[in-house]
Amino acid sequence: AMDSVEAGEALKSFMEVVAGMIANQVLYLQEDMARQKHMRAMGLLTGGQQDLGQASANIVAASKNMRLVLNQVAQVGPSRATVLLRGESGTGKELLAEGIHSTSPRADMPLVKLNCAALPSELVESELFGHQKGAFTGAFQTKKGLFELAHKGTLFLDEIGELSMSAQAKVLRAIQEQEIQRIG
Repeated sequence: AMDSVEAGEALKSFMEVVAGMIANQVLYLQEDMARQKHMRAMGLLTGGQQDLGQASANIVAASKNMRLVLNQVAQVGPSRATVLLRGESGTGKELLAEGIHSTSPRADMPLVKLNCAALPSELVESELFGHQKGAFTGAFQTKKGLFELAHKGTLFLDEIGELSMSAQAKVLRAIQEQEIQRIG
């Protein structure tokens, strides 16, 4: 029998494989879209693209692979699943996050975005979890964190891998426990 650590590692490995597959598809699709854009600019391609509805409000796709990714977005959107989108910079992770949000029952609630790479490490916990008045020097009032601001909506943490391991562990705990605690 697997213990919870082994089960957690197995799940993590599975999620990494799935995320890698999606990232590879997105990268291929981005290249395909760039080729098609170039061909349209050269007058070699006209029309033929298919808008795939609510899951792709800002994405127009012609390739089979992109339609597959958008179908996956449409499938995961209505669920309560936590989704990891992996891919190189510029591959459309934010657009996919918007697609997931727009196909979810949370679509009328906030979509809160944070670029974790742009956030100074000393502000991470305060931004994500909020803080109570007086929790630290300069905390003159209680502040809601992004988890609270996105409550019943969607929180998109771009470049989450740039957070410290400690901060990533706290985010994982907040996701697993579905509760946060403000600083102070």
